[in-house]
Amino acid sequence: MTESLPIIDHPAAAARFVDDGARTGWHDQALWFVRVKRDRQAHGLPEWEALREQAAAIKSHTISRLADYLEQFEREATRRGAVVHWARDAEQHNAIVLEILRRHGARKVAKSKSMLTEECHLNPFLQRHGIEVVDTDLGEWIVQLRNEPPSHIVLPAIHIKKEEVGELFHRVLGTEAGATDPKYLVEAARTRLREVFLAADAGITGVNFGVAESGGIVVCTNEGNADLGVSLGKLHIACMGIEKLIPRCGDLGVFLRLLGRSATGQPITSYSSHFHGPIRDGELHIVLLDNGRSEILASDDFRRALHCIRCGACMNTCPVYRRSGGHSYGATVPGPIGSILNPARDAEKYSTLPFACSLCASCSDVCPVGINLHEQLLIWRERIAARGILSGTKRLAMKFASHLLRRPALFAFAGALARWGLRHLPRFAFYHALNPWGRQRELPIPPRRSFRQEYRKRHERQPPRG
Repeated sequence: MTESLPIIDHPAAAARFVDDGARTGWHDQALWFVRVKRDRQAHGLPEWEALREQAAAIKSHTISRLADYLEQFEREATRRGAVVHWARDAEQHNAIVLEILRRHGARKVAKSKSMLTEECHLNPFLQRHGIEVVDTDLGEWIVQLRNEPPSHIVLPAIHIKKEEVGELFHRVLGTEAGATDPKYLVEAARTRLREVFLAADAGITGVNFGVAESGGIVVCTNEGNADLGVSLGKLHIACMGIEKLIPRCGDLGVFLRLLGRSATGQPITSYSSHFHGPIRDGELHIVLLDNGRSEILASDDFRRALHCIRCGACMNTCPVYRRSGGHSYGATVPGPIGSILNPARDAEKYSTLPFACSLCASCSDVCPVGINLHEQLLIWRERIAARGILSGTKRLAMKFASHLLRRPALFAFAGALARWGLRHLPRFAFYHALNPWGRQRELPIPPRRSFRQEYRKRHERQPPRG
């Protein structure tokens, strides 16, 4: 199933988010708070960098032999009673899930958080075919009730204020008008979702890790909703990207120690649930999805993007993501990793995403599996320019910058002119409708001397050596 074709204009979408200054501010601070928690956990673990290196090595090894490990996983999962399905793309994935549900007469589904099913747009597909699907992760349920996609892969409702949740629950659940107490709202959600679990004919989950050695799958949650969703009924459908494999059970300890700390700044997720075959008298179906992953695997430049364990750490630290919101990326996976994966699927549609980046490399610094995110984003910029799908205004700006930066005398003159203008000319000379960059940014008052002038002056004051 292909996505709609309109080109994603990240700058325009980001501008709409930034227009709400208060929301932008607390969105930025909320994500930075999670980043600080991550740092605290990382610094409290002496072997943190060794774990990152080991995880990167395991992932590199796995994807170098991915076909072999996938076949081993299928053999072991089948031996334990699971049924393994192979899906080439999102359309085939959704058709497989629908066929399984129809064969069992399932009309109501309790679904735990799964970015892969979001990628495939499974919810609306099943709903169009008369099957009710309820996301049982609290954040996912909130955005589902609002008829919008998640804005973050770990914190799907991070862009929504508690007052907005209170209004939503008052309208949908009949809670008290104006209620904003998180405990009260969570209790109301729990009451309704328990009804969903009890009425569901099937449970659908994502997969955090598949283990080739055992044929088992691991699902990590903080709410226990995946366990309830697949334990009360007899049918469990697990949807898994082919890159989620690891070779051995012994490798799990490395990734579980990294995942919780990187995602939410906690030592481990509250529930790390292991599934090896179906429950008694039940069925476990595992749907393995490619959907463009093989093309990324074949690329020397972007192969390491398949290391991603979907922790969201790169989003929590990214200054662009924190200030522009996840919806501005127009994709299931936003942020730095999304700005690599989405152009790989459709470079023209997502051509603006690699430029939603300051190249500060903070994303690479925090990635628990050592993905060189900022380098891959730079490569995508080169690819997009080479393909001729760079916007005209950006091409013109880059040509001007190239002309300026290759001429030191002209660069020095332009710098002197800009410094003088920013100090003496009225503000509207720089911040106006023809300068979209200045709508959400403001330059500091510049120094009177350039760096080179200051360096030269200080060097002249230093006494001669010897």
